[in-house]
Amino acid sequence: MAEGPWTDEENDAIVADYFDMLADDLCGRAYNKAAHNRALQARTGRSRGSVEFKHCNISAALLGFAQPILTGYLPRYNIQDSLKEAINRWLTHHPEWIERLPRAAPQGMGERPPLFAGVAPTLRNAPPTEEEEQVRAIARHFDVAARDERNRTLGTAGEELAFEHEKDSLRRAGRGDLAKQVVWTSREEGDGAGFDIASFTPDGQPRLLEVKTTNGPDRTPFHISQNELNVASAQREEWHLFRLYNFARAPGLFELRPPLEHHVTLTATSFRAGFD
Repeated sequence: MAEGPWTDEENDAIVADYFDMLADDLCGRAYNKAAHNRALQARTGRSRGSVEFKHCNISAALLGFAQPILTGYLPRYNIQDSLKEAINRWLTHHPEWIERLPRAAPQGMGERPPLFAGVAPTLRNAPPTEEEEQVRAIARHFDVAARDERNRTLGTAGEELAFEHEKDSLRRAGRGDLAKQVVWTSREEGDGAGFDIASFTPDGQPRLLEVKTTNGPDRTPFHISQNELNVASAQREEWHLFRLYNFARAPGLFELRPPLEHHVTLTATSFRAGFD
């Protein structure tokens, strides 16, 4: 049996194998974990237990990359840097995976159960665990917030779910009249409004939603524009940040209200350059 740290070639092989199983899992296709394990043993010379442990390491790392994970491989942390780099290489070389992932969810958009807003991570009594800090460190290092922001398929799917959620919530509250007036602003008018959905509370007050969607866990960082921050400040009574997470599996939801600085750390990532 092979010993010592996994090589880049071995890491690339097991990462590709993991994503093969994950694609089957998300689409509801049958796959054989034992057969995958045996094939990797033959290819790498690693033991069955070593292969299984490495699959669990990949699950932990993928949380940091804002990706769904195989439910049969619970995350194991203290992940080697070489494995993180192998995952980043795979994602970089397979951009089509990122784009198709929202459509790979096993249930259609209209079949999803109702969303219920939970408690935002920053409003819980418990601080983040050591494992959550490892996940956030991966997310920061590989800038998964930027990857989510560039993924227009994911963003559009999240906005659609928020749009339908708002209409359904108003109908359940007996305000079908208001449900008919909910507007998917970013689709109708473009991205310049500083929010994506113009909705209402059941008593008719404006409710403006800026939707941020990720396939990662609830503490996954996100990008927010200066214009969105300006609108949040100017219309703080109406503006809500609508955070969808674990989107490819079973979407969770929490909302943040301005000022956002009370909930998250805002870090400047770009500057506008001009000429005098």
